[in-house]
This record gives sequence, C-alpha cells and structure tokens, in this order.
Amino acid sequence: MGKSSSKCCKTNTLIHAYTEATQETDRSGLLTLHMYCNSKMILEHQCAPVSNILISFFITLMAGHYSTKTIVNYHILHGLTWSLNDMEIDTLLKASISLTPASAKCSKCEPYTIDMIVAIHEQLNLSHPLDAAVFTCLTTSFFATAHASEFTILHLDAFNPAIHVKPSNVNDTYDHQNLHMKTFFLPRMKSAPEGEEVSWAKQTGPSDPEEAFANHLRINNPPLDNALFTYRHNDSYCPLMKTKFLQCLTSTTKAAGHQPVSGHEIWIGSTLEYLLQNAPFNVIKVKGCWSSDTFLTYLHCHTQILAPYMQAMPALQEQFLCHTMNLPPVH
Repeated sequence: MGKSSSKCCKTNTLIHAYTEATQETDRSGLLTLHMYCNSKMILEHQCAPVSNILISFFITLMAGHYSTKTIVNYHILHGLTWSLNDMEIDTLLKASISLTPASAKCSKCEPYTIDMIVAIHEQLNLSHPLDAAVFTCLTTSFFATAHASEFTILHLDAFNPAIHVKPSNVNDTYDHQNLHMKTFFLPRMKSAPEGEEVSWAKQTGPSDPEEAFANHLRINNPPLDNALFTYRHNDSYCPLMKTKFLQCLTSTTKAAGHQPVSGHEIWIGSTLEYLLQNAPFNVIKVKGCWSSDTFLTYLHCHTQILAPYMQAMPALQEQFLCHTMNLPPVH
C-alpha cells in the first residue's frame, strides 16, 4: 500500500470519530478559514499546517463563531502537525470574545418551557402529517432530554439505519414499581458513539409526549426500518429533517407570540425543567447523557433551582432524614 493510500485509509477511519453535526460545523468553519485566506491572498501551502500568526488573526476575526477545535480536527484528520500553544490560543479566544462589542454578540436564548410547548401545540394541526411529526419530535426531545438532531436527519438522503433512531428502536419499559417509561435507543450520540437509551414518562396536559407519540403513529404509521419521525408526504414518506423541524418551530413559536429559540434550547429547557422539579444534578447528568459538567454553564433560573437546598431545613434534607433515621447501625 502506497503512502498516499495509507494516509487516505487513516483519514477515512478517523472521520468516524466525529458525529455528523461536528463534521458539518467543521466543514463550515474550514470554508470560512479558506475564504479568509483567499481574501488575504495567502497561498494554499501556508494555510495548513496553520501558522501561529494566521490562527491568531483568524480567531480575532471570528471570535465567538467557531471553535479552534474545528481547525485542530482538520490537522488530526490529515496528519498535519499542530504545533500551536493551546494555552496561548485559549487566552487569545477569551480576550477576543471580551473585546467583541455587544452589538456583534448573539443574545442569550431563552430555553423551551412547558408553557411554550403548550402554546406551540395550539398553533399546530395534529391531524396533519408534518405537524404531528414535528410536535412529537419536540415533546420526545424535551421530555427525554435529548438533542433534536438525534431524532432528525440532516438531509433527505442522509438516513442511515445504523446511526439514526427508527420505530424498531422504541420500547416500553417498566420498573419494579410498575412505573411505565417509553425508551428510545439512539444508535449513535455525540457523547455515546456506541449508542444510548433515552426515555420519558407520561405527562399531564397538552404537552404529554405519550399522547403526541400515539398520534404520530396513528397519523403517519412510519415503517419500522425508516426514520422514527418519518411523515406522510403525497403518496410517499418523508423523513423529518432538522431544518424542516426548526422552520416549523420558528413559525409556530412566532405565531404563538414567543421569540423563536434554537433547537439546542430544547435540551437546555428540559434540563432546567427537571431541575426545577427538584431532580438531583447527578440524575439530570445521567438522563441528559452529559459527558461532563458543561451543562451547568447553560442553566437559567439559578435561584429557583437552588432554593430547595438553601433553606434552614430543606425539604429534601427532611425527606432524607426521614428515610435514614430509623435504619439499623452499620457494623
């Protein structure tokens, strides 16, 4: 095997370490870097490996829009040497973000809430195939504390049964107290490349994911081997794309009198909702399949979340004492 063939084989192997969403972001970031280099008449061979001065100027220009991880990933994939000082780059990133004027920064998005989901429900016609799929995807993502991108696909021809959730990946689960949960096996997640289960339980009111899911199956009846949120379109089926999903949410959110928010805020809103219901942080970390504590940086309503833990005799502490005070001593 020649050197070029071996390098190509290595690149084709390494690419599988990154999710589709990460690859999309990386491609966008690299395109922006190349456009920047072209505008400055920088020669191709001077773009990679990237020089210290080039990446410094690029970071200053694109502060807050792309992570340097995009360019690091490119070097890894193509066997190029990354010789830059990561601590220096991180410091430069912090400095460039702090120097970015407020008018150029994205405003902090409000998370999805149950009230917002109810308002969206009122704007949709759930007997319509697309609306049924969109609302079910929304409620499932929210109450399962999952990324919307894990229940949708990027392009019409992007469905891959090996990495996308299908109706055959859905099961009913019961615990020892006979409590019912609807579980979804996601074949591939950013935080769990080998797949992971997420789940929800029946809720009350119009935001109930169980009723929405039953309606989706009744209206669309997606094939077992197709994307879970496939919907009927003309005389065929159409998998729910992330762009279509977000477009529908944007229009219905506006119609309901709310400011549109990003799809990522579904995950954040779910985390916030369960924390406000006094679910412990470690439980939420497991439920949301968070691989680190970074989810803490996204949180809103810190006072309300911490309130049960800050009382002179917190209710949670009383419950704990009630369960433990009569236990026999440990020998």
